[in-house]
Order: sequence, then C-alpha cells, then structure tokens
Amino acid sequence: MDFSADSSYLQVSTGSYKRQVYEVPSGKQLVDQAVIDRITWATWTSVLGDEVIGIWSRHAEKADVNCACVSHSGINLVTGDDFGMVKLFDFPCPEKFVRTCFCMVTSTIDIRILSCFSRRHMMEIFSSLNL
Repeated sequence: MDFSADSSYLQVSTGSYKRQVYEVPSGKQLVDQAVIDRITWATWTSVLGDEVIGIWSRHAEKADVNCACVSHSGINLVTGDDFGMVKLFDFPCPEKFVRTCFCMVTSTIDIRILSCFSRRHMMEIFSSLNL
C-alpha cells in the first residue's frame, strides 16, 4: 500500500494481481489512467504497474516477484522473488525484460520485507550479510 506524495491517493496490489488506485478520503476508485500516470507517489512497494514492468523476466509467473521497494531518492528499485534473488533496478523500470543492476542469491534472510535507502546502502547491506 502506497500513498501519493500529497496524500490524495492510495495504491494497492490485489491478490488477483491488479493495481488499484483510490482517492483519499472518499475511497472512490480511480480508473482514469491519464490521471493515475500523473500521480507522484511518496513510496512504491507494488510489483504491479507500468513503472515496474521491467522487473519481470521472460519466464516469470505472476507470483514469482513478491516484494518491491523504491529508494527514498526515487531512483532505485529493489525486488525479492521466490528464487531467493534480491535484484536492484533503476526506477522507473518501464521497459520489459531489463537487466538488473545488481543481483544476489540469498538463503538466510526473509526477502519479503525490504527497506531500501540508496544503491550505496543496499550494497552495504549485501556485503554485511557475508554471503
């Protein structure tokens, strides 16, 4: 769940893999894609949307990528998937099948919860894991 920078909108990803945007506080669903495209998000934790199409590999299924988080600076996106991979992308990532900036196999951490700050901090986190 993410709020827009002005707190006027809320975006969620549903269990049926749909991105939905709502007006706050009315709760009215926004369906006009042109309006949605103009919203600036304060955070981004969704694996769905035109801004993150590139996180999906050619053979990925909908449930393969479980989490995403955009850095506070808004220029990096880190994802976690079912295969124990943590991947770093540029954000936005609107082109299909882009290569990751950084990729790491993990086996001892829970990658469903990610908090990222910048590319430098992500590298420091990875190196401190001693994997």
